[in-house]
Amino acid sequence: MDWGMKNRISKIIRPETGRAVMLAVDHGYFLGPTRDLEVLKKTISPLITYADSLMLTRGALRSSVDSQTTTPIVLRVSGGSSVIGESLANEGLITSMEDAIRLNAVAVAISIFVGTQYEKQNLLNMAELVNQGERVGVPVLAVTAVGKELGKRDQRFLSLSCRIAAELGARIVKTYYCDGFEKVASTCPVPCVIAGGPKLETELDAFEMTYNAIKKGAVGVDMGRNIWQNPKPVAMIKAIRAIVHENMKPQEALKLYECEKNLKKSAAKKK
Repeated sequence: MDWGMKNRISKIIRPETGRAVMLAVDHGYFLGPTRDLEVLKKTISPLITYADSLMLTRGALRSSVDSQTTTPIVLRVSGGSSVIGESLANEGLITSMEDAIRLNAVAVAISIFVGTQYEKQNLLNMAELVNQGERVGVPVLAVTAVGKELGKRDQRFLSLSCRIAAELGARIVKTYYCDGFEKVASTCPVPCVIAGGPKLETELDAFEMTYNAIKKGAVGVDMGRNIWQNPKPVAMIKAIRAIVHENMKPQEALKLYECEKNLKKSAAKKK
């Protein structure tokens, strides 16, 4: 692996812990102005300093992120379908590698929908993106997407998808947590981060999922809704960071979350 590739990956996965807290705010490319992402800058600004990297589209980056930020950018470069369209799987490449470099991205992200009628199209798009990335030292993060078919999040399907992504050259894979996740992580020869997925019922649910995923082989999270749709998103991302980088247990993370939440309340009352 060339120096540039290693350096970019080290900005996503922190060398001192070997872990990563990615903040996903790329949902608008297929969902539009989803709840709590209506005004992107308002959502991103208080959270960005607590994220090891930020995953979003080029339009969102240019319009809603301060150019002075030091938080590394993972650029979403696949799209072309919406939530009201026929199939979310019918994606193409929407951003060039040249533009990714112009925007100083440390990695590019693409979804692959294994098992759909667009599987070959998705995988060839990813392979071409890998070819482009390897030429210029930009790693590809493959997202093992399932679209509207959330029932597909089982160990066999995710193991298949992650392994294919790695075999075709992805340097990092984003996937879902599931029962038997240790098999998913152990059979994927590149680092895995887990998606937060749909908003979970409680903070403790999110903390337990994060903790268990790390213990079973994930290097971190690329979390979205379970952070920015939380009533106290800054407290939430701080607690997630503590689990990922400090091995904090779920109940301890919940105490940290409650403490941070109460600090904000006290500060608000003093004002």
